[in-house]
Amino acid sequence: MSVIILGIETSCDETSAAVVADGCVVKSNVIASQVEVHRKYGGVVPEVASRRHLESVNVIVAEALEQAGIGFPDLNAIAVTYGPGLAGSLLVGLMSAKAMAYARAIPLVGVNHLEAHIYANFLTRPDLEFPQLCLVVSGGHTDLFYTTHHGNYKLLGRTRDDAAGEAFDKVARVMGLGYPGGPLIERQAQDGNPKAIDFPRAYLEEGTYDFSFSGLKTAVLNYLERARRTGQEVSIPDVSASFQKAVTDVLVDKVMAAAGEYHPVGIMLAGGVAANSALREALGVRARAGGYELTVPPLVLCTDNAAMVACVGYYKYLRGEFAGPELNAVAAKGLGLFVKR
Repeated sequence: MSVIILGIETSCDETSAAVVADGCVVKSNVIASQVEVHRKYGGVVPEVASRRHLESVNVIVAEALEQAGIGFPDLNAIAVTYGPGLAGSLLVGLMSAKAMAYARAIPLVGVNHLEAHIYANFLTRPDLEFPQLCLVVSGGHTDLFYTTHHGNYKLLGRTRDDAAGEAFDKVARVMGLGYPGGPLIERQAQDGNPKAIDFPRAYLEEGTYDFSFSGLKTAVLNYLERARRTGQEVSIPDVSASFQKAVTDVLVDKVMAAAGEYHPVGIMLAGGVAANSALREALGVRARAGGYELTVPPLVLCTDNAAMVACVGYYKYLRGEFAGPELNAVAAKGLGLFVKR
């Protein structure tokens, strides 16, 4: 008999609910995006995001159940993101899930948002063998993990300042491209020369797998300001391509250095920036050259969605890792997910 999990995701600005059977059969995955709402602000406004979640969450859950052709009595558990993310947004999804679970006497499973991104890979490839390296790269996170079995993680490195996706958004904003920045810069970069501008790569001290993109972001801002002062013509495609190449080079080099030390069976890529075609291609080339299989989720599973939350919920359900009514939203990064660093 199938194990059916309802997943709920409201960590940032997507309201999502999904029904997943046995950790890999996606019966529904409904996503209500708020991009158009926040575009005029140049980024996500937390108060606006939480109000939109309040308006949408019950409707989205009902739609997910309807698309899956099931009702609450058919569920084995409800899995919900409890952090990290925006506190107000997290609380909407978490309180909704707790109320549904309590009212229907359904087990509740708390899911870490970063763990959910990792499991977007297992959602489509449940047969993946361990150990695996996984780079989670998004607007709020740039983290490199080593995992030896389900539920076990070692954090190898993370950003010390701006996340890669955050740097994309800020650079896009200063170039007047709009929000969200990642897809817009990628589109411009297709017509640019990635070698046109020699932007810096921050590798930090020897032996570390941590990341830093604040200096690169500042270098782009200084380049644009210098060009404005001197009347130099700026090629937005060249700036975009050169910036994207600088980010990609560091990400790929760090992942492959870690692979050389930890010798995983394969490498996984996850998070919103995993949708970037230049990153997917560059990491794929290097991974294959090193003898590693690269696994990347479909584009719809790279950005925030509830199917990946339900996938984690399935494996935690099998281990009997249920949450009680004391489960609370935790906006801070980390959340005790990692076994060690």
